[in-house]
Amino acid sequence: MTLGLIDLPWWGYIVVTLVLTHISIAGITIFLHRHQAHRALDLHPIASHFFRFWLWLTTGMETKEWAAVHRKHHAKCETAEDPHSPVIYGIGKVLREGSELYRKEAKNPETLERYGHGTPDDWLERNVYTRHSAKGVALMLIINVILFGPIGLTMWAVQMLWSPVMAAGIVNGVGHFWGYRNFQAEDASRNIVPWGILIGGEELHNNHHAYATSARLSNKWYEFDIGWMYICILEFMGLAQVKKVAPKLRLNTAKTQCDFDTLQAVISHRYEVLAKYTQSLKLTLAKEIDHLKEVTTHHGVDRSTLKRWVLADSKTLKEDERVKLNLMLSKTMTLDKVYTMREELMSVWQRSAATKDELVKQLEDWCRRAEESGIDVLENFSRRLRCYV
Repeated sequence: MTLGLIDLPWWGYIVVTLVLTHISIAGITIFLHRHQAHRALDLHPIASHFFRFWLWLTTGMETKEWAAVHRKHHAKCETAEDPHSPVIYGIGKVLREGSELYRKEAKNPETLERYGHGTPDDWLERNVYTRHSAKGVALMLIINVILFGPIGLTMWAVQMLWSPVMAAGIVNGVGHFWGYRNFQAEDASRNIVPWGILIGGEELHNNHHAYATSARLSNKWYEFDIGWMYICILEFMGLAQVKKVAPKLRLNTAKTQCDFDTLQAVISHRYEVLAKYTQSLKLTLAKEIDHLKEVTTHHGVDRSTLKRWVLADSKTLKEDERVKLNLMLSKTMTLDKVYTMREELMSVWQRSAATKDELVKQLEDWCRRAEESGIDVLENFSRRLRCYV
């Protein structure tokens, strides 16, 4: 018999615990992540204050600290200054100590000053949520024990562990280590699974890094972002207003020349362009790999290493790796051409000093050379690129 105010069957306590932890995850992804860190949506004060109060009870996290650490993660992603990159720290450390890495960075005053702007700074934030951050989780423990009796302590422990393990460990760790990529973003981000439910949609991490200010993390028809579903419900109720979502690629098959509209579309969808081009590189490498057997064997480079070098951004390779790769590419004109033209295509959106007319001309020139190359994958890619709108 329970000693609390509420008596439930054994499975009832599991259901209640899952619901309570899911509300916390929803608060993190909707309020802290999409609303505060990235300004992808506005929240009505009722919704905003509810999430602030709930996260104070269940996590003790301070809004300014969370937003600042996350913004720095995006600004310094996969570098030595990234607060929690498995590329730098190793996947094991981020999985085991993700919350510790977060807390360490949250104590850095420079991080808070530079990246914590625009977060709540009202009386409640200063005098309750920040000053007494630990008292919220203590109050949650008391409430759980009063309502559910001794089992409430276990429910509270699960609540306290859920966010650090799932958000700090899984998203920051696995989300930069394992999974699939829709976009060739300039980091190691991955979509863990196409169904973002347990972590509120944060499983779609590669999508998020490609379009960080999008309120919707799903991008493909088969992907589901439960956080976006909640946002749509809040918007229907007048409690939220979406400011930005990722642009959808459209094609005009009648186009045969690059214009400013094409340029804008290519720049907006550059990570998707690179992802599709990567498929062309993979196909070309598969066809040319036998021609490279002798030189790869001579330099002790296996197929997986060569593939990694070819598909990687050249800026991420070490000098000796670039030298060996260039030597191998010189043995196959087709692969060398496809690889080189990827670098030239990337330079179109990296030349910020060029005028829009110059960039359109460069893009048209790239397409013309691709179609005159005699290489099928380049010709097909270029014709599709011209159709971007």
